Amino acid sequence: MEDLRDIAVDWAVLNGLVMAQNHANSAADRAVSHAPFSLVPARIPRTCFDSAVKLQPLFNALVHAVSSDAAFVKEVMDSLSTVDDFIAKCYKVYVQAVVQESPSQSITLGIHRSDYLLHKNEAAARIDIQQVELNTIASSFGCLSTKTTELHKFLYERADTAKDYNLPSNNALQGLTKGLARAWELYGSPTAVVVMVVQPGERNSFDQRWLENTLFTQYGVKMLRKSLLELQQQGKLVGSERKLILNGETEVAVAYFRAGYAPTDYPSEKEWDARLLVERSYAVKCPNITYHLVGSKKIQQILAQPKILDKFVPHRGHAELLRSCFTGLYPLDSSAEGKAAYKMALQQPERFVMKPQREGGGNNIYGMDVKVALEKLSPVERNAYILMELICPPPARGVLVRQGQIIQGDVISELGVYGVWISEGDVVHMNETVGHLLRTKVAESHEGGVAAGYSVLDSPNLV
Repeated sequence: MEDLRDIAVDWAVLNGLVMAQNHANSAADRAVSHAPFSLVPARIPRTCFDSAVKLQPLFNALVHAVSSDAAFVKEVMDSLSTVDDFIAKCYKVYVQAVVQESPSQSITLGIHRSDYLLHKNEAAARIDIQQVELNTIASSFGCLSTKTTELHKFLYERADTAKDYNLPSNNALQGLTKGLARAWELYGSPTAVVVMVVQPGERNSFDQRWLENTLFTQYGVKMLRKSLLELQQQGKLVGSERKLILNGETEVAVAYFRAGYAPTDYPSEKEWDARLLVERSYAVKCPNITYHLVGSKKIQQILAQPKILDKFVPHRGHAELLRSCFTGLYPLDSSAEGKAAYKMALQQPERFVMKPQREGGGNNIYGMDVKVALEKLSPVERNAYILMELICPPPARGVLVRQGQIIQGDVISELGVYGVWISEGDVVHMNETVGHLLRTKVAESHEGGVAAGYSVLDSPNLV
């Protein structure tokens, strides 16, 4: 086992399957190690994997359909913004840039990732998938996930055991790059650049650099890395089209957000000014502020209500397919359903997870902590959360490697599927599933983020 671990760790470092060990603003101060990974690919039912792949274009289209309904967005956000300060600030950007001032750019680019857990359907005696969440901003690890698949293929071809594993191809790196390049092309300025909006001292910069380098080597498109503060300091809107120009000379075709999803990304009003600047600009936003808001947990919960989904997905078969992956989702507001959910969670807190409107891992409340939290929160404060039935996937044995150390035990895996959506008015230029991410964690851990330190990168072995 140790020999295999050493071979895998060295391959990871040689081939860019790495992460920074510390938060550093320059390469000179950065320490690097292999990204955490699983030595043995997780067994995932092929039917579950195929279902997730099939669902992704439907979720891409759903995000766009919901974001196009201004009245629906307003109704949800008018309520949610009164109990969540961060959502209120995002909604303010939306009102200023979308409602009060018509968007100057009609091209929309969405890079989404829908995450699932396996669920044992006792009634049907089979394993299904149930959706954990749909990410519409800063969906990470697509590139390192592609590298993880390459690592596992290398290990098992080297050991002459490749025939024992069925690893599906994973083209997330190529697919995400293709989406950015297509949006850049549609923008129509050959000298313009793509800007990746990043967090200062980003630990996951190597996942991001793979996109940057591939975009240039395959498409000749330059990508710059800028923080929100740098955009505020360097960016200006020029002309009637409101083109985003950096330092008076560099035109931005696409602004791709890998930051801006958490309150900590906005330590001052300058960062909020930058978000509004980008949103008002002619640059293609990934995501635009509407897509960002539509990715909130509250909208996920509302879409699971009877008849709401049908409003946005008129095709009955597609709506049923989407609905098949929903778990129990409930409001915690003052409605009759919200009051019933509150009572249910107090009586059986171990069945549920409370979710705020946050991304990035480490924000959810589980088990008996649900009861404690509900008893502390006022009825108004509860409105900021949704209640989700806890998905309990069957555990399996796993061998994980983190910081060179082998960890063995019961694990569960979370499957994410990436999708790219590009549209311009009524014309859909791209709606594709472009790859996958598998994150595996010890069974006792509730959260699932690799960057947050909970999970390792894995590959699905289809069975």
